[in-house]
Amino acid sequence: MSTENTFIDKISNEQTALLPAIEFRGEIRIIEHERDIDDACRYLSEQPLVGFDTETRPSFRPGVTHRVSLLQLSSPERCYLFRLNKIPLAKPILRLLENRSLPKIGADVAGDLRSLRQIRHFRDGGFVDLQSIAPQWGIEEKSLRKLSAIVLGQRVSKAQRLSNWEAATLTGKQQLYAATDAWVCTRIYEKLLRTPKIKKFRS
Repeated sequence: MSTENTFIDKISNEQTALLPAIEFRGEIRIIEHERDIDDACRYLSEQPLVGFDTETRPSFRPGVTHRVSLLQLSSPERCYLFRLNKIPLAKPILRLLENRSLPKIGADVAGDLRSLRQIRHFRDGGFVDLQSIAPQWGIEEKSLRKLSAIVLGQRVSKAQRLSNWEAATLTGKQQLYAATDAWVCTRIYEKLLRTPKIKKFRS
């Protein structure tokens, strides 16, 4: 564990933009056929923890929304991109989302889970929301980009956020963006756990 907590409480967009980018360097596997779901979920279920995120095709018309297109679940070495516009939210995936003994780390978890439940209802378990726990370390920022900036000293690119997540084929940049968003949550979480909380949250 680090001997002291030197995290700042807030960081500006300008300060964040000056930081080096952080990118997932592991293996990215795209799951767009039902036959590949079981193996992916088996691997993920054996991990000590996984990063979690979703992506939805943006709508540029008032009142028009789309269902979640992509579910990202990542270990430190491998990220799976489940293309939910092409495959069902199948039972092996639901078992992961409901597994209370598998920590799933994300940011704005409630919003992502709400989107997933529009496809199929399930009882989530084992989720950790970085937005909810960051104040224990004196951090007031909520966005993943700024949490990464404060905790890791590196920025998460948001360049692909409004791209088409229902495209026939995801570009390399989309894949890297999606994988990084899920994976970096585990990096932030692990760094927080190695750092003392601020006094009022210490047990």
